[in-house]
Amino acid sequence: MNIRDLKYFHQLVKNKNFSQTADYFGVSQPAITLAIKRVETQFGSKLFVRDRSHHELQVTSGGYQLDQHIEQILTELMLAQKELKRTDSEKILFGLPPIIGTYYFPALTPQLLQQGLMDSLETFEAGSQDMLQLLQKGELDLALIGSLAPIANHQIKATLFKSAAFKIVVSSKNPLANQKQILFKQLKDQPFITLNEGFVHANAFKLMCEQNDFKPKIVYQTNDVHILKALVKENVGIAFLTDLAVPTTDGLTKLDLLDDQQPRFLISVAYRANYFLKPKQKKLVETLLRNSPPS
Repeated sequence: MNIRDLKYFHQLVKNKNFSQTADYFGVSQPAITLAIKRVETQFGSKLFVRDRSHHELQVTSGGYQLDQHIEQILTELMLAQKELKRTDSEKILFGLPPIIGTYYFPALTPQLLQQGLMDSLETFEAGSQDMLQLLQKGELDLALIGSLAPIANHQIKATLFKSAAFKIVVSSKNPLANQKQILFKQLKDQPFITLNEGFVHANAFKLMCEQNDFKPKIVYQTNDVHILKALVKENVGIAFLTDLAVPTTDGLTKLDLLDDQQPRFLISVAYRANYFLKPKQKKLVETLLRNSPPS
C-alpha cells in the first residue's frame, strides 16, 4: 500500500464507481481494483461490497470510517507539501483583514522595522472568515483573525489579544446623529449598508437582527470598508461596525448599543496548530502580542 492507493480509495468512496475513478486518475480499472485489494489487506477489513443486482458499489461502514482518517492524512500531506516548498523562503505569508489592518498595522510598523520583519512580510487581505480558511488550507503562515468568540478549532492555535464593541455608525447629516445611544430594535426601518459574507461583521449583524426579530433593509453590500464608510457619510444608509473601524477623525457619528445581549469583535493571532514556526515567524508572533493595543 502507498499514498497513491489511499488517493484511489478516497476517490472511489466519493464516486462509488471503478471506471470513473480510473478515468479520474488516468489509469486502468485493474490498477484501481488492485489498489483497493492492497488497502483492504493492509487494514484487514472489507471496505466495499458489489451489489450486482443493482449494478452498484456500496461502501461498508468500515470503509466510511477509514475514509475519515484518509481524508485527514491526504489533507496533512497536501499541507506538508505546501509548507516544505516554502521552507527556504524568507517571506512570511501574513493574513491581515482590512479593518484589523487599518486599525492595528500602522501603529505596529515601527516595531516591525526595528525587529527587521517588514521586508519579510507578504500581506494578504480578506475577511476574517475567508482568512481562517486560507490559513487551514496552508495558503498563509500566520494571520490576524477577527471573530465573535474565541477560536475553538483543533487545527488552529489562536491567541486572543483584543476585544472591541460594535457600534451603529451614521452620517452627521442623519437625525440619529443627535443620539448617543440606541436599541438595535429601533433600527428595523433604517436602510443599512453592510459588509459581504466572509467578514465577521456579517455574522454579528445577522445575530443582532435575529435577536430583535426583524429582516433588515439592506441597500448596498460591499467588501470595501472605505466605500461603506463613504456611503454612510453621504447618508445613503447606516452601518453596523466594530468601534475599531471608525476613528473619530472619520467625520461619522458612532452610537452605543443599549442591548443587554450583543456580540463583541475579538482579534487573535493565529496559525496552524501543527505548524513549526521559523525564527522570524516566532519573532512576529511575539511582536504582535507584546504590542497588543489596550481593550
